[in-house]
Amino acid sequence: MRVHVVSDVHGNSRDLATAGDGADALVCLGDLVLFLDYADHSRGIFPDLFGAANAAALVELRTDRRFDEARALGRRLWGELDRTGAGRESVIEAAVRRQYAELFAAFPTPTYATYGNVDIPRLWPEYAGDGITVLDGQRVEIGGRVFGFVGGGLTTPMRTPYEISDEEYAAKIEAVGEVDVLCTHIPPDVPELCYDTVARRFERGSAALLHAIRTTRPRYSLFGHVHQPLARRVRLGATECVNVGHFNATGTPYVLEW
Repeated sequence: MRVHVVSDVHGNSRDLATAGDGADALVCLGDLVLFLDYADHSRGIFPDLFGAANAAALVELRTDRRFDEARALGRRLWGELDRTGAGRESVIEAAVRRQYAELFAAFPTPTYATYGNVDIPRLWPEYAGDGITVLDGQRVEIGGRVFGFVGGGLTTPMRTPYEISDEEYAAKIEAVGEVDVLCTHIPPDVPELCYDTVARRFERGSAALLHAIRTTRPRYSLFGHVHQPLARRVRLGATECVNVGHFNATGTPYVLEW
């Protein structure tokens, strides 16, 4: 059995179209949408609306953890757009829909997917056609192994679209229970798995996920979210914890075989 796993696609539909080549199934751990590319400030919804210079300024403020200034910049830019008569929510949703139409069309059959923190879950049913199974706080058997899926991220000052409370996230982890492969968008709360060496900050990992790994001992814990982690894999007891990579940048899936 061969399963390919991707995460943090962020608009890379070209490589997504071939990500399942040679595999029995594709697993996607979320963040399909590209709102702002920290490496290329000309790509994404934000620079499309406000230009690469403003995107670069926003990236610098966020990287320096000057979140109040970043929000002030965002408010000013959105205020200027609102004065043209374009509503923020409708503009963002239209852009997300364009990306989703292209990305979901690129998924192979079968695909098993969960949401990232920048995704908009309520839109997924409109684009996830036959052969695409969306799971969140749920389990599925693939090739004789049980995979559990938990999507989204925890609340942060970034205020991305699908952030939930620690309690809600923990409830989804508990609902999944014992599995062979635990698939999440965010990592367990292990410092070397949560620190982004380029953004120079810790992303939020889940303590509930870490507890589940230690108590239920899955074969694998697979996740993304941290684009340039200090460590891409860490072994916790019987569990191999693997950041499956920033697919937008690498275009290469992680391969799981048994």
